[in-house]
Amino acid sequence: MASESPERRRVLFVTGRLAEFAMRQTLESLQQNPGFRVEPHVAVLPISVAALMTPVWVARHLKDAKGFDQVILPGHCRGDLAPVVAAVETDVVVGPEDLRDLPRYFGSNAARESGYGAYDIEILAEINFAPRLSRDELIKQAERFIAEGADRIDIGCEPSMRWNGVGDAVKALVDRGMKVSIDTFDASEVAEAAAAGADLVLSVNATNRERAVDWGVEVVVVPDDPSTLTGFDETIEFLSQHNVRYRLDPILEPIGFGFAASMGRYLETRRRYPQAEIMMGVGNLTELTDADSSGVNTLLIGFCQEVGIHSVLTTAVINWARSSVMEIDLARRLAFHSVTRKTLPKHLEPRLVTLRDPRPHRYGAEALDALSKTIKDPNWRIFAEDGLIHAMNSGQYLKSNDPFELLAAMKIDTIAHAGYLGYELMKAKTALTLNKDYRQDQALNWGFLTEPEVSHRGVKKATRANESTTNEDDRDS
Repeated sequence: MASESPERRRVLFVTGRLAEFAMRQTLESLQQNPGFRVEPHVAVLPISVAALMTPVWVARHLKDAKGFDQVILPGHCRGDLAPVVAAVETDVVVGPEDLRDLPRYFGSNAARESGYGAYDIEILAEINFAPRLSRDELIKQAERFIAEGADRIDIGCEPSMRWNGVGDAVKALVDRGMKVSIDTFDASEVAEAAAAGADLVLSVNATNRERAVDWGVEVVVVPDDPSTLTGFDETIEFLSQHNVRYRLDPILEPIGFGFAASMGRYLETRRRYPQAEIMMGVGNLTELTDADSSGVNTLLIGFCQEVGIHSVLTTAVINWARSSVMEIDLARRLAFHSVTRKTLPKHLEPRLVTLRDPRPHRYGAEALDALSKTIKDPNWRIFAEDGLIHAMNSGQYLKSNDPFELLAAMKIDTIAHAGYLGYELMKAKTALTLNKDYRQDQALNWGFLTEPEVSHRGVKKATRANESTTNEDDRDS
């Protein structure tokens, strides 16, 4: 006999006036999910921006809040929650900083995300033209790549010159706990780098394979002619006979120069060498294609995961690809989860969606019109959807796709207030341009590139909210 479904918990969501509408819409959407075992209630406190609340302030203003199983405060509410607990006599927690994260907070995707984050692809981040950098510059760039997710630093040498300082450079990184590879065909540079601690050499073919026997480190095998794989099998056979460890790289070609055929050669290499380790250098696509790199990297990593290519070499030189290491770090987790769990790589890694939002929220013309008729104070509420910026307060409901036109119609009388509203209107315009979600006083969502927003207008208001004990209503906008 089936067990009875668990009782729905009565949960009180605390918010401010500006976020009330969005909060109610989000909760309505959540209630459509059978797994959302919550009876939601909303408490709108007398403050415009919920992020400015403190626990002490909430405890003073939260009325009729007893009898709930839990109270959820806005994510920016910092400090000891004891005053709120004493006031409501129940469990009190701080929710997500962005109410758009409430579905994830309540685990609507938890079953699918179980175990998410594992990976088996190694990232080699190349420092180009390393001989031109000072030691401090080299270390700083290497540390940046490691912080972004790289597993190994690849030191790129220059074909036209012999680098006498390669050993010292390698040692400086190895002494800091980094794994290092050396990218050069100069056998003497390789020998010096290997002696200093480099344990992988890019690259080896017919021109230098005999020297590889003496280096005592793993090497990357490349064809003498990538378009035909000439010399590839011979070098692999030679290294196998001499017990030199290797991984294979058939070489990825740029679009217009054999890209499709080169992808086929990776499949052919896997067919010929089913147990061999394979590497792909992705820079010939990300650096040499007029396109933001995150999608390109994600697609290539998906290919690597399916084929069993367990290492990728990336550069991060040109501006549109400068975040490639972070992108690949996120993409390898997404691809691993998708391939090993046999599930689509969708609604799992929102940080890779940077230009447009995964699912923009729309209130609708009727809902916005109804909201405009309920506002009783002069504070401006701003929304962006259906190609228009909507600005409303107790006296006006303005609509336009031109933020300058709206600002003029608002007739703002202080520079600070005009600056704040101008900033918000331009954020709304940007959201319309890219079909992104706009939330007043919250950062636009740029995926892993998002920078948290601190409202400058909130400084004075936060002070007043913390210190005032008599004025219960925050009337500034």
